[in-house]
Amino acid sequence: MINIKNPDDMKTLASCLNSIIKDGYTEDFKVTEEGLQSLETEKIYKPDQVHIVNFFRFEGASDPSESAILYVIETYDGAKGSLTDAYGMYADPDIDKFVKEVENISKKHATEINH
Repeated sequence: MINIKNPDDMKTLASCLNSIIKDGYTEDFKVTEEGLQSLETEKIYKPDQVHIVNFFRFEGASDPSESAILYVIETYDGAKGSLTDAYGMYADPDIDKFVKEVENISKKHATEINH
Protein backbone atom coordinates (compact mmCIF):
# COMPACT_ATOMS: atom_id res chain seq x y z
CA MET A 1 0.00 0.00 0.00
CA ILE A 2 1.21 3.47 -0.82
CA ASN A 3 1.67 5.53 2.32
CA ILE A 4 1.55 9.22 1.47
CA LYS A 5 2.70 11.05 4.59
CA ASN A 6 3.65 14.31 2.96
CA PRO A 7 1.70 15.60 -0.07
CA ASP A 8 4.82 17.57 -1.11
CA ASP A 9 6.42 14.17 -1.87
CA MET A 10 3.98 13.82 -4.77
CA LYS A 11 4.61 17.15 -6.51
CA THR A 12 7.38 16.02 -8.84
CA LEU A 13 8.03 12.77 -10.65
CA ALA A 14 11.37 12.29 -8.87
CA SER A 15 9.95 12.88 -5.38
CA CYS A 16 6.97 10.63 -6.11
CA LEU A 17 9.27 7.84 -7.33
CA ASN A 18 11.38 8.18 -4.18
CA SER A 19 8.25 7.94 -2.04
CA ILE A 20 6.87 4.81 -3.70
CA ILE A 21 10.30 3.15 -3.61
CA LYS A 22 10.32 3.70 0.18
CA ASP A 23 6.95 1.89 0.22
CA GLY A 24 8.47 -1.15 -1.52
CA TYR A 25 7.64 -0.40 -5.17
CA THR A 26 11.21 -0.94 -6.31
CA GLU A 27 10.98 -2.69 -9.67
CA ASP A 28 11.09 -0.80 -12.94
CA PHE A 29 8.79 -2.03 -15.68
CA LYS A 30 8.61 -1.46 -19.43
CA VAL A 31 6.04 -2.52 -22.01
CA THR A 32 7.23 -4.85 -24.75
CA GLU A 33 5.40 -6.71 -27.54
CA GLU A 34 5.04 -9.67 -25.14
CA GLY A 35 3.65 -7.67 -22.20
CA LEU A 36 4.91 -5.80 -19.14
CA GLN A 37 8.53 -6.68 -18.43
CA SER A 38 10.42 -6.27 -15.17
CA LEU A 39 13.79 -4.70 -15.91
CA GLU A 40 15.24 -6.43 -12.84
CA THR A 41 14.06 -10.01 -13.43
CA GLU A 42 13.13 -9.77 -17.14
CA LYS A 43 9.88 -11.60 -16.29
CA ILE A 44 6.96 -10.81 -18.62
CA TYR A 45 3.46 -10.15 -17.27
CA LYS A 46 0.22 -10.23 -19.24
CA PRO A 47 -2.53 -7.63 -18.52
CA ASP A 48 -4.50 -10.12 -16.39
CA GLN A 49 -1.44 -10.59 -14.15
CA VAL A 50 -1.09 -6.88 -13.37
CA HIS A 51 -2.92 -4.49 -11.06
CA ILE A 52 -2.45 -0.73 -11.31
CA VAL A 53 -2.58 0.33 -7.67
CA ASN A 54 -2.42 4.06 -8.37
CA PHE A 55 -1.20 6.59 -10.90
CA PHE A 56 0.10 10.14 -10.76
CA ARG A 57 0.16 12.77 -13.50
CA PHE A 58 2.78 15.47 -13.69
CA GLU A 59 2.69 18.55 -15.90
CA GLY A 60 5.73 20.54 -16.91
CA ALA A 61 5.58 24.04 -15.49
CA SER A 62 6.60 25.72 -18.74
CA ASP A 63 6.49 23.00 -21.39
CA PRO A 64 3.52 20.67 -21.99
CA SER A 65 5.89 18.17 -23.59
CA GLU A 66 7.31 17.55 -20.10
CA SER A 67 4.05 15.96 -18.96
CA ALA A 68 4.38 12.44 -17.54
CA ILE A 69 2.34 9.76 -15.86
CA LEU A 70 3.61 7.31 -13.25
CA TYR A 71 1.79 3.99 -12.84
CA VAL A 72 2.25 2.17 -9.54
CA ILE A 73 2.03 -1.55 -10.25
CA GLU A 74 1.63 -4.85 -8.40
CA THR A 75 1.77 -8.21 -10.16
CA TYR A 76 0.07 -11.49 -9.33
CA ASP A 77 3.33 -12.93 -7.96
CA GLY A 78 4.09 -10.01 -5.63
CA ALA A 79 6.40 -7.88 -7.76
CA LYS A 80 5.89 -4.19 -6.99
CA GLY A 81 7.18 -1.30 -9.02
CA SER A 82 6.45 1.47 -11.47
CA LEU A 83 6.01 2.28 -15.13
CA THR A 84 6.52 5.82 -16.43
CA ASP A 85 5.21 7.27 -19.67
CA ALA A 86 4.88 10.64 -21.33
CA TYR A 87 1.40 12.07 -21.05
CA GLY A 88 -0.69 13.48 -23.87
CA MET A 89 0.46 13.63 -27.47
CA TYR A 90 3.89 12.17 -26.61
CA ALA A 91 2.50 9.10 -24.86
CA ASP A 92 3.80 5.71 -25.97
CA PRO A 93 0.92 3.96 -27.79
CA ASP A 94 2.13 0.52 -26.62
CA ILE A 95 1.99 1.61 -22.95
CA ASP A 96 -1.42 3.20 -23.50
CA LYS A 97 -2.76 -0.01 -25.07
CA PHE A 98 -1.38 -2.20 -22.27
CA VAL A 99 -2.79 0.06 -19.52
CA LYS A 100 -6.23 0.07 -21.18
CA GLU A 101 -6.17 -3.76 -21.29
CA VAL A 102 -5.31 -3.86 -17.56
CA GLU A 103 -8.07 -1.36 -16.78
CA ASN A 104 -10.63 -3.31 -18.82
CA ILE A 105 -9.75 -6.54 -16.99
CA SER A 106 -10.07 -4.74 -13.63
CA LYS A 107 -13.47 -3.37 -14.60
CA LYS A 108 -14.60 -6.80 -15.74
CA HIS A 109 -13.57 -8.43 -12.44
CA ALA A 110 -15.34 -5.68 -10.45
CA THR A 111 -18.52 -6.31 -12.45
CA GLU A 112 -18.27 -10.07 -11.89
CA ILE A 113 -17.86 -9.57 -8.12
CA ASN A 114 -20.96 -7.36 -7.92
CA HIS A 115 -23.19 -9.99 -9.56
